[in-house]
Amino acid sequence: MRFDYTTVGHVTVDVMSDGSRRPGGSALYSALQAARLGQRTLILTQGDPRELEALMEPHRAELELEILPAAQTTTLSTSGAGDERAQRVLAWAGPIAENLPIDTAILHLAPVARETPRRWRGDAGFVGLTPQGLLRDWPQQSGQIFLTLPDQRRIPASVQAMVLSELESESCEQLIADATDAGAVVAITAGARPTTVRLAGGRSLLVEVPPVAHPREDIGAGDVFAAAFFVALAEGRTPERAAQFATAAAAVRISGTGVRAIGNRAAIEARLAAVD
Repeated sequence: MRFDYTTVGHVTVDVMSDGSRRPGGSALYSALQAARLGQRTLILTQGDPRELEALMEPHRAELELEILPAAQTTTLSTSGAGDERAQRVLAWAGPIAENLPIDTAILHLAPVARETPRRWRGDAGFVGLTPQGLLRDWPQQSGQIFLTLPDQRRIPASVQAMVLSELESESCEQLIADATDAGAVVAITAGARPTTVRLAGGRSLLVEVPPVAHPREDIGAGDVFAAAFFVALAEGRTPERAAQFATAAAAVRISGTGVRAIGNRAAIEARLAAVD
């Protein structure tokens, strides 16, 4: 069954500062954004099937879910917000196997904790990468996540587009250079400040971010940006217009709380039109 958009990565259990538990992870937020853009979407993830199926039940009408069984689900404790957000790894579902069958128009490798494969079988027309999870490491004794150099063992030979934050880019200059040299488009987000889009040949451009009068919550905003960016590029928009569309998607997301705030195409296009 060919999908329009497939995310590969751990759907996580996020334990919030108030003790509540909710589903999280780049694979989830990006997939929901893709689905609300009208894409037939699959999440390929790994963890405890019963736990993940229960967590994902509210979203099963929007997307398909394939779970590779593991003894436990990746579980993160989260506190703070924005650049002050801190996370600890409480449980890890392990690396996802190489050479899984994949048939999709857009493949989004969306690791949270060094889990995504470098190789797969089948067809992916467009490959996007959000490398945040490949930069993460955590000492076993504390589980506290810190950023380090990217895990080269899990970076595919070629990608068409990549999205990462300004903070993450500090560890990824060589990865960014290699990607743009190979013709990929790289978007570097910076919160409310302009997004930098780096192109082949050393060129770059800045894309203004729409102001949000009353931001509510930014969890998953980068993942929402990435999905919108990849979809817009695959649809044929220029890198600049794709980044503008993605910043509008992120603005819609942070104007509300939780996954319900992830906008559909009409909401994003309306936000983009208001900026234009």
